[in-house]
Formats: sequence, structure tokens, C-alpha cells
Amino acid sequence: MSASVLYDAPGPRAKARNIVFSILGTAAVLGLLAVIVMRLAAEGEFNGALWDIFNYAGIRENIRDGLLATLKVFALAGVLSLVFAVVLCVGRLSEHKAVSWLCTGFIDLFRSIPLLITIFALWVGVLGQMTPMWALVIGLAVYNGCVQAEVLRAGIQAVPVGQREAAYAIGLTKTQVMVTVLIPQAVRSMLPSIISQLVVTLKDTSLGFMILYPELLQTARLISSNTMVEGTYPYVQTTIVIGAIYIALCLALSSLATWIEKRGRRAKTGITAAPATADATEK
Repeated sequence: MSASVLYDAPGPRAKARNIVFSILGTAAVLGLLAVIVMRLAAEGEFNGALWDIFNYAGIRENIRDGLLATLKVFALAGVLSLVFAVVLCVGRLSEHKAVSWLCTGFIDLFRSIPLLITIFALWVGVLGQMTPMWALVIGLAVYNGCVQAEVLRAGIQAVPVGQREAAYAIGLTKTQVMVTVLIPQAVRSMLPSIISQLVVTLKDTSLGFMILYPELLQTARLISSNTMVEGTYPYVQTTIVIGAIYIALCLALSSLATWIEKRGRRAKTGITAAPATADATEK
């Protein structure tokens, strides 16, 4: 069956129309950017004095501390979310109905509650008094763990049934089949989705702003509201700088995912047949 059954290649008119739409779309985006730049320039936002604040050692140290605080929360929440994902995924696929229903209910509940509400509830002491950092970490880990659990479940269910049956046939237990056969293949096939959700986790660390955790966004607010230059607070300049840091972090994480995926494709997998010996060929 050819690929054209599901996808019709565009003809000459469609190609020409796509080119025109691409040019118009690019021109519209560039025009919008030009309008934004011109408006900021007219309001004096490109004044060198407003940008010179980032040359101060104290400002750079504040940004560095905010960046480290963001990365700390992301690292903890990312690892915990993956651990929660494996536990919840295995529980949801369990043959024990009580365990499956419990994990399913937990996943559906915390995927339905807005993340900010979960973080705020943890901070105000629903489960006991928590520091802003741990309220943010646990909130991110629980929510993203539920999402990652569904990603892993989709990957496990996409593994051919024959591989599971073959593993049982050679005497592997359910735990061994899950750990050595199903989960590794699910992680490999769903790696882009897993990394995409980790990018979401990284961006959601900015919700620490609402519970006064000193991450990047909170640092930006403190810098812009406490630093006055020529009678103006540098809100625009600080937002651009902090936004650029977030973009760089997300691009770095996406690049890492692309590298891991390409490396996985180049890896030699599967079982190769042993070469026939001279005695075997003579027989």
C-alpha cells in the first residue's frame, strides 16, 4: 500500500498556493514584530540606561540565584514526576481491580485540578506546613506524573502483544515482563512526548511566583519593581531578558531530546543470527 492512500501529494496549484500563504504568513509575523519594536522604541524602551542595569553585579547575581532556584525545582520535580509516572502507570495496568481503580481515580483527579490550585493548597498546609519550594516541587511532580503516566501507558499498549506473550512463554514473571520488555520499549517510543512534558514542567516552575518562591519570574518582579532608572521601572527589559533565559532553557532541553532520539535510532537493536559453522553446513 502506498503512502498516497492516506496522503495526497499537492499538485502545482496547491504548491503555489502554499508558497503564497507561507510568504503572506511570514510577512504578517515580521510586520507585527516591526510594529512592536517601533512602539517600544517610540516609548524609549531601548534607552541604553534601562539596559545598563544588567551590567551591575548585584542584578546578575539575583538572576543567577533565580536561575539556580528554577533548575533545582525542575530537577526534583522532573525526577519525581517520572517515578510517579511509572508507579501510576503500572498500577493502572494492574490486573487487581482495586489498584487499577485507585490509580485511575488519582490520575483523573489531579489531571482535572488546575496545577496552580494544587500548588497553592500544598503551600497553605493541606498536608501540613510546606516550604514554597517543596509545595512547588510536589505540585509539579504530582500533576506531571499523572500526565507522564498516561504517556507511558500509551507506549506500553503500543508494544506488540506477541512480545509480551513470548516473554511469558520463556518463563518471565509479570514484573520481569513489565521492567525488561514493556517499559524500555515504551520509554523509547514515547521519548519525544516525555521530553515535551518535561519542557512543560520547566515552564511551570514559573508558578512559584504565586507562592513567593524566588525562581526566575519572582526574581524578575523584584528586579523590575525595585530598580528605577531615570524615573522608569525596567519591566520590559527584565521581561525580555528573563524570557530569553526561559527560551534558551527550553531549546536546550529540546535539543537534548533530539540528540537522544537520534542516538537511539543509530543504536543496534534486535537479535542477529549466529554465523553457521562448517560442521552445520556439511550436515
